[in-house]
Amino acid sequence: MRQGSYKWWLLLLLGGAYFFHQADRAIFGVLTPYIQQDLGLDKLQIGHITTVLFVTIAIATFFAGFIGDRFNRKWVITLSLLFWSVATAAIGLVRDFQIGSVVVSAFAATLFLRSIAVGGGESFYAPSAMSLLASYHKQTRSLAFSIHQAALYTGLMLSGVLAAKVMGIFGSWRDVFIVFGVLGFLLGVVFIFALKEAPRVVSRNDATKVSFFESFKFYFTNPSALLATTGFIAIVCVNNAYLCWAPAIFSERFAVNPEVAGKHAMLYHHLVAFLAILLGGYLTDLFVKKTPRFRLALQITSLLLGAPALYFIGSANSFNCAVALTAVYGLFRGLFEVNTHASVFDVVPAKYHSSIVGFMILLAMLTGAFFGGELAGGVLQYFKEDGCKVLFALMASVYVLAALAMMVSFFFTFKKDRKLIEQDT
Repeated sequence: MRQGSYKWWLLLLLGGAYFFHQADRAIFGVLTPYIQQDLGLDKLQIGHITTVLFVTIAIATFFAGFIGDRFNRKWVITLSLLFWSVATAAIGLVRDFQIGSVVVSAFAATLFLRSIAVGGGESFYAPSAMSLLASYHKQTRSLAFSIHQAALYTGLMLSGVLAAKVMGIFGSWRDVFIVFGVLGFLLGVVFIFALKEAPRVVSRNDATKVSFFESFKFYFTNPSALLATTGFIAIVCVNNAYLCWAPAIFSERFAVNPEVAGKHAMLYHHLVAFLAILLGGYLTDLFVKKTPRFRLALQITSLLLGAPALYFIGSANSFNCAVALTAVYGLFRGLFEVNTHASVFDVVPAKYHSSIVGFMILLAMLTGAFFGGELAGGVLQYFKEDGCKVLFALMASVYVLAALAMMVSFFFTFKKDRKLIEQDT
């Protein structure tokens, strides 16, 4: 198969992996009411599971970035998919059990499998996958990234629908995890034969392999890369809180069946985001050649327009109104996320791409772990009936602060940092 056609076949394969990457994570939020009831878990324990999940992702992805720059990306991606799929299926078998004289609670088992095994396995996917896509897609990079990101949204928006369908067939939340895990594992087997590594892009200054300290120094002395990362941090904080708590909040606040609340909270928000990211990818590739700062302008605008939608979700007086506002939030989320990595790659040499993704995810997930887990859980517990309003107001504030930070790059640092990259290549 010629490289020109294989790059689209690769995108299809990685899109399938990213579907399970997000669906396997999202079904836990959709099924949380059933898991709590069956395993006897409270909101604080669910919050702890969420926090440990994102801390694990942050730390593991940090190391995964360097592994992706040094080892065969095909095998990093394939082994990652196989491992997290097995762990996902194992969640369906969780219960209290005893090893010798030690009793392992269902909470401890869920914490390990959901937060450490699944989270750790998934962490090794993104840096190598984004780097491999970038190696095959050069003139079509934003479009490829947008389609890949659309697979994420497909997994998220269908997680509630598919979870309900599987439960309807098999009758238990446990079967949902088993089915998703088995399907992901089968795709991993396909990857063994279908994925191909690509030659590394080498610039004039890439004579040796990248060291940890070289990547670290470059990233933390590059203001445009750091300012772009603030937007990613905001997106992750808000997304983590939304995915973890929105289905349960809507179910409790509007007295809606958990399956219905989960389906509507995920479906319309991510459907609109799916369409937005495809549109955003096309528009970006169309305008960014003449206007390199177009990515930043689109991201800043998306944050500023997404903030009011988030705020009003918290004060919506009906289920239908809240769902409609989640779709508006999804529109601006999608327009931002199409350039999450591309806006950083604009000011980072190719030799650092995988490592920089690791740094970005480390910072974003550590912050998002606290925001989406402990802080969100604490706000909902402390403010009771007003907890939803306070939480979504905080989410809106995070968007605004990130937009202000990215404006600094747009007006003051981007042109200089972009020029240095163009000179290097």
